Amino acid sequence: MRYLVYAVAGFRRYATYRQATLAAVFTNCVFGFLRSALLLAVAGASAGAVAGYDEQQLATFVWVGQGLIGVVSLWSPPELADRIRSGDVVADLLRPIDLVWQLLAMDLGRATFALMTRLVGPIVVGALAFDLFAPRRFSTYPLFACSLLLATVICFGCRYLVNAAAYWLLDARGPQIAWTLCNGVLGGLYFPLWFLPSGAALLIVVATPFPSIIQLPLDILVERGSPEQQVVLLSVQAVWAIVMLAVCREVQRRGERRLVLQGG
Repeated sequence: MRYLVYAVAGFRRYATYRQATLAAVFTNCVFGFLRSALLLAVAGASAGAVAGYDEQQLATFVWVGQGLIGVVSLWSPPELADRIRSGDVVADLLRPIDLVWQLLAMDLGRATFALMTRLVGPIVVGALAFDLFAPRRFSTYPLFACSLLLATVICFGCRYLVNAAAYWLLDARGPQIAWTLCNGVLGGLYFPLWFLPSGAALLIVVATPFPSIIQLPLDILVERGSPEQQVVLLSVQAVWAIVMLAVCREVQRRGERRLVLQGG
């Protein structure tokens, strides 16, 4: 029940920033047009299809992907890192609640608000300007919903680890820059990873968590592959979600010991 309270608090916190939300939706739509023009040009040069995506699927990949940026929150706000550097995190650690689960609950509340605003906005604009792909299999909808939840959890885990680096580095700007570069290139934000040689793309999907944040949810949505392949993609996300949360808990445990050693 206490985690539900934090989730509601996360929702209400981000619901107050209406102008920032509108500005973010507008920005995502602008980049949506730019990415659509580029990827559809590639598809047109390849007889209307490339790497298993037709033009409808590519347009959907772009516009839903622009909406997912806000839902999973690819940008890593340095709030936790700042609190670690200032020592204010000690007040968080004194509360009778696990810090990782507390922040995860708040992030899920934030994601719920973004789902109704940051995701819907680009999809509506994209649907008005392009012929988007509508899933033909009913099973795709619950699979995509589960995939979206797992993507949010995985992205939270990555952002948490980036900020938790401040336990050792004090200044987490270096890891934040590395995270920003990796999540775009290796996550499928800039282009579908399947544009790469199949072996390289498969290695990135299996060996790193980044594709589970953007690439895999979009592959499930646009039905690139059979229902069995969709379940496999979802399974990959589930494994990474478990791994990331386990790593976050271990890093937090070690970070608390490190904070004590520093006299925090």
